[in-house]
Amino acid sequence: MNEKERLSRAMHGESVDRPPCICPGGMMNMITTELMDTAHVVWPEAHLDAQKMANLTIANYENGCFENVGVPFCMTVEAEAMGAQVTMGTKIFEPHVTDYAVDSITEWRKITPIDLTRGRAKIVLEAIQILKERNLDVPIVGNITGPVSTASSVMDPVVFYKGLRKNRTEAHAYMQFVADAIIKYARAQIEAGADVIALSDPSGTGEILGPKLFEEYAVKYINRILDSLQKEKMGTIVHICGQMKNVYTQAEQLHSDVLSFDSCVPMKEAKKNLKHHTLMGNVSTWALEFGTPDKVFSLTDKCRRDGSAIISPACGLGTKSPLANIQAIKRGILEGQEAVS
Repeated sequence: MNEKERLSRAMHGESVDRPPCICPGGMMNMITTELMDTAHVVWPEAHLDAQKMANLTIANYENGCFENVGVPFCMTVEAEAMGAQVTMGTKIFEPHVTDYAVDSITEWRKITPIDLTRGRAKIVLEAIQILKERNLDVPIVGNITGPVSTASSVMDPVVFYKGLRKNRTEAHAYMQFVADAIIKYARAQIEAGADVIALSDPSGTGEILGPKLFEEYAVKYINRILDSLQKEKMGTIVHICGQMKNVYTQAEQLHSDVLSFDSCVPMKEAKKNLKHHTLMGNVSTWALEFGTPDKVFSLTDKCRRDGSAIISPACGLGTKSPLANIQAIKRGILEGQEAVS
């Protein structure tokens, strides 16, 4: 199987020759400083130039790391497009929000509607088009930031979380506005050539929200986004950070094809509780940055044996992760499959 066919089949629970090895991009950034040096393409320039963005994600694939390409390399594009101030970071640090667009949930009507013809949203769409024109056999993953994470980046997160409880009417109106903006952006990524849409919502965890608010806000608006995307593409991935033991019932309601979790979630436990999704993950990003290739190899094999159908890092890579450690994930899959065979 080529990489695109393998991932497509794995996402839908069909038989494959071996598990795919991917890192979507977005929050689950796949880029390291060593890879930048190898590719001669660096941050922050690659965040602002579509050709450099495309070249850098292709370099990840060409250097034996992951079996996909994916952009962008951060989760601030949507918030910036809605008026938040963002710094582009450095070669080591990803872009992050430095100032908010509004001060409270009741001010959400002041937020700038997302404009896909300008700024970094336009750059990401152009990078996807460039990747599509390369005619690769590898899947192109378009990345969107989840609704809770986007909403809590446009304003102070503490103020946002308080508003979810104290002003539910305005909170739902705001979340609908945010979700519809993300839908617009995700649809444009699909039209540009993305095969898969990965949605990461690290601020929308059960640990932060609790089961009730997780269902009321995270599940509701993630599903609003997923249900609005074209069905003829390969599928969707949702990544939720943090512990899941208190929200497995709610997570099972998510309409994605694939669910991805942090390394604190035991894959065996997730597999017992989630019957309607393909599971993805969850090689420790700490081990990828600070461990050895042999340690990464063993963790990869454990993920596969514990029920992960798609092998990936648990979250985004630390930019100082050694290339040899990242390459050990794929080696762990290939050699583990040979042992099974």
